[in-house]
Amino acid sequence: MVGTLDGGERLSWWTAFRSQLKELGYVEGKNIRIEQRFARGKLDSLPALAEGLVKLPADVIVTTSTAAALAAKRATDKIPIVMATGSDHIALGLAASLSRPGGNLTGLSTVATELTEKRLELLREMNPRLARLAVLWHRQNVGSSPAIRDLERASRRSKIVLQNLGFSKSEEVAAAFAAAVQERAEAVFVVLAPLTYAERKNICSLALMHRLPTMHGSSEFVEAGGLASYGANYADLHRRAAIYVDRILKGAKPGDMPIEEPTKFDLVLNLGTAKAIGLQIPQTVLVRASRVID
Repeated sequence: MVGTLDGGERLSWWTAFRSQLKELGYVEGKNIRIEQRFARGKLDSLPALAEGLVKLPADVIVTTSTAAALAAKRATDKIPIVMATGSDHIALGLAASLSRPGGNLTGLSTVATELTEKRLELLREMNPRLARLAVLWHRQNVGSSPAIRDLERASRRSKIVLQNLGFSKSEEVAAAFAAAVQERAEAVFVVLAPLTYAERKNICSLALMHRLPTMHGSSEFVEAGGLASYGANYADLHRRAAIYVDRILKGAKPGDMPIEEPTKFDLVLNLGTAKAIGLQIPQTVLVRASRVID
C-alpha cells in the first residue's frame, strides 16, 4: 500500500504519479492500493495525516511539499518516504547528503535557490525599471523560508526594494494586496506553498484587479490568470517519484538512493494577462517560453 501526503491538493500532479505507476505495471485494486491524504493548505493537520498513514500501515509514503516531508519523517523512521518535491533537505535534517541521504527518506529536490534568482531575473527582463517588489508568502510554510532568504540576497544585488507580504490565513490575502498597492509595489513575487496554491485563483484575480504583474513557481497559477511562472515540471517530478516507489517496493533502500534534481523546467506566460495590465513582454522572453496562454 502506498500512502500519499500533500500539504495542498495538487490533483494534476498526482494524476501523473498514478499514470507512471500504471506504466510500471501497478494497477489499483489489483496489485496496489493508494491512500491519499490532503492538507489543503492547513499545515497543522499534516502530523495527524502522516500518523494515520503510518498506522494503516503504508509500505511507502510519498510526499509533496517540504512541510509534508517533515511531518512524515517525524511520524516514522522505518517506513520509506519518497519526496516528490521539496528543498533544503540537508539544512532541515531530512537528509545527510543529496548523494546518500541515509535513513528512510529519498526523492526529488526542487533546487529552490537557483530558481528563485531566475524568477527575479525574468521579472526584471519583463520590467527593466522594476524597483519595488512585493513578496507574497505563507508564514507557516517551512519551505517558504529558503525562497525568502534567496530573494532578499538577489534583490540586494539588483538594488530592488522588497516589501514583505507574509500572511497566515486565506482571509489575509486581500489585505496583503491592498498593502502592496499602498506601498507602490510594481510587481508581486508569489512563493509557492500549499496555501498559496490553494488560493491561486484569488491571488491572480487580485493581481489582475490591481494591474500588478506576478511571478509564480508553477504553471497552474498562470492558468488561473497569473502573468508568468518558471520552475520545475511538477508533473514530471511526480512521475519520477513513482519510479522511486517502484524501486523501493522491489527492495531498494531509500537511504542509498540519491536525491535527484529536476531535469525539466518550464517558463509559462499569459499574454491575456499581460495585455490586461498593460505590459509588453519582450520577444527575448517570449521565445524562451515553454507555453504561452492567450
